[in-house]
Amino acid sequence: MGSHIVKDIAELEALYGTPGKASLIKVADHLTPLYTKWIMASRLCIVSTVGPEGTDGSPRGDDGPVVQMQDNKTLLMPDWRGNNRMDTLRNIVADGRISLMFIVPGSNNVIRVNGTAEVSLDPDLLARFEQKNRVPRSVAVIHVAEIYSQCARALMRAKTWTAGDESAGLPSVGELLAEQEKGFDGSAYDADWHERAAATMWTA
Repeated sequence: MGSHIVKDIAELEALYGTPGKASLIKVADHLTPLYTKWIMASRLCIVSTVGPEGTDGSPRGDDGPVVQMQDNKTLLMPDWRGNNRMDTLRNIVADGRISLMFIVPGSNNVIRVNGTAEVSLDPDLLARFEQKNRVPRSVAVIHVAEIYSQCARALMRAKTWTAGDESAGLPSVGELLAEQEKGFDGSAYDADWHERAAATMWTA
């Protein structure tokens, strides 16, 4: 297998050829009105970061737009309640490079943003996300370097919005945890999860 690994960019380019015009002209260096409209419709975003310990990919979701626009070069993403591993936040503090994929149910297109980010505790920024007397613990300030659309083929191939529920038979999180630690009560974890999540969906 090792002899078939591509290690030269020129070889890769020769294999795939020249990008189509649409894939080149779609890139903007700021949030245009139409790209902004698309992102503001997204309640789900996949965030990718890189740090000293490696890479990380993490979903971010909200009951409204998953980010706010501060200006045409800056997005704001609140950090609501999670598992406190802080993988994304650690990477942002250590490195700052970030990529985001914005998803809207029913659309096979994805909007991608690349740039850098900072973790802010600015009370004014936290207050922008106040809902029912709750605020996030921090806000990621994302500086946009480029934004563009991803073609629909991947989601179409996966039948993302048309395949129906395929989750039957998947292991539960409790089962996954029990696989990792002998003696862990995965059944109890699963049984308590919904009540625990409902009480801590946004903040501790």
